[in-house]
Amino acid sequence: MPALKDERNMQYLNSMFVIGAGGREHALVWHLAQFCPGATLFCAPGNPGIAQIATCLPIPLTDHTALADAAASLRISQTIVGPEAPLVGGIVDHFESKHLPIIGPSRAAAALEGSKVFAKSLMQRHDIPTAAFAAFDSPDAALRFVDRAAGPLVVKADGLAAGKGVVVCREPDEARAAIQSMMVDRVFAEAGVRIVIEECLDGEEVSVFALVDGEAVALLPAAQDHKRVQDGDRGPNTGGMGAAAPYTLSDALRQRIRREILDRVAHAMCAEGRPYRGILFVGLMVTEAGPKVLEFNCRLGDPEAEVILPLLSIGLPDAFAALRAGRLDPVDLPSAGGSAVGVVLASRGYPESPQVGLPIEGLQAAQADALVFHSGTAVREGRVMTAGGRVLTIVGQDATITAARSRAYQAAARIHFDGMHFRRDIGTRLAGAVVPAGRE
Repeated sequence: MPALKDERNMQYLNSMFVIGAGGREHALVWHLAQFCPGATLFCAPGNPGIAQIATCLPIPLTDHTALADAAASLRISQTIVGPEAPLVGGIVDHFESKHLPIIGPSRAAAALEGSKVFAKSLMQRHDIPTAAFAAFDSPDAALRFVDRAAGPLVVKADGLAAGKGVVVCREPDEARAAIQSMMVDRVFAEAGVRIVIEECLDGEEVSVFALVDGEAVALLPAAQDHKRVQDGDRGPNTGGMGAAAPYTLSDALRQRIRREILDRVAHAMCAEGRPYRGILFVGLMVTEAGPKVLEFNCRLGDPEAEVILPLLSIGLPDAFAALRAGRLDPVDLPSAGGSAVGVVLASRGYPESPQVGLPIEGLQAAQADALVFHSGTAVREGRVMTAGGRVLTIVGQDATITAARSRAYQAAARIHFDGMHFRRDIGTRLAGAVVPAGRE
C-alpha cells in the first residue's frame, strides 16, 4: 500500500537535494533516480559515485547556512538529510525557519540519537523495553558500578561517535578500559563526557526502520547489520561491515515491535513536546523475553540503506511528500520481493587508523553484476582513490539471501586496492534465520 492518503495533492518533485557524502547517500541518490527519472538531483558534498548521477556541491555538512542558501537558490522541492550530525545539530530547524522543505527530525527530536542518556531515560519513563542501565558523568562512579556489577556489560558514549562508541565488555577489566578510554582519555571528545552502562542482552540483532509523522508510523523492510570488523563478530565495533535484507519478521513479532516500541516512542516524543518527523532506525535485540531496544538512530542506517532501498516497490519521495503534508498512512511500505546483501570493502587499519590515498581497480567490472555504492572515495588525477575507512559497499540482489551473497562476493572479488579487507560472512545468519521459539 502507498504511504500517501491522497496522491492527488502530492507535490511535484522536480528537484531533490541529498545532504551527505557516504554510501547511504549514494544509495539515496540512486533510489531517487530510479523513482523520479525526470528530477534534477543535487548532493552536498557528495562523492565520486554520487557525481555520476547527481550534481555535487562542495558545501561542508557543518555549514547549515550555505546548504540552506543552495536549496533556496536551486528551488529544491525536497531536501533529504543522510547523516546524523547535521540532524542533531539542528539543520531541520534552520531550513524550516527559512520555509525550505526538508525531511528529518528537529534538533529536539534528534536527541533520540544525539544522547543515549536521553534515549534510555525516555524509554524508562514510557515503559519501552530496553536493557537495564545506569548513566554516569563521573568516571569514579562508573568504575564503582562496574565493581558491583555481575555479568557482561555494554559501555556506550552518550553522544555521537560515528558508530564506534559502543564497547561490549565480557570481563570487568574491559569495562574499566572502556570507561578510561571514553571519560578520561576522551577518544570520542565531548561525546564521551557522559556514558551509559547497560546489561548485555542475548538474542538476535535486527535493524528496524520506519517513517514517523508525529504518532503515525509506517514500517520499511527490516535488515541485519554486521558491526564487528572481523568474521564471526570479532574485533572492535565499526560503522558497519555489511548488511542483509529483508530480515523476515513474523506477524506476531512485527506487531510487538510496532505496539511496544514504535508506537510508544512516537507517542512519548509527542507527549514530551518533541514530535518526531522523519526516518527512525531502531536497533533491536530479539531476546527470549521479546524485542528490546539497543539504540535509536534519527536517519537511515549505513550500510542498511544500501540493501533496503533496492527492495522497495514504491519510492520514498512519495512517502516523504505524504510525511511533509501530514498525511502519512500508518502501513508498511511494501517490498518488491527478493533479497539484497551488501559487503563493505574497508581500508587497511579500519576502524582505528585507516590508510587512504590508494588507487582502486575493478569498479567497472564489479558494476556489471552488482550495485557499487561509494563511501570513502575521491578522484585524484582522474583516478578513483580510497579516502576513508569504509571505501565501497557492494550490493548483490537475487531471489534469496544465499544467491544475493554470491553475487555480492563475486563482484567484490573484481575490486582491488592495497590493504582492502572485508568480512566473508555477511548474511550467513540471515540466510537461514528463523525466530526461535518463545521470542514472539
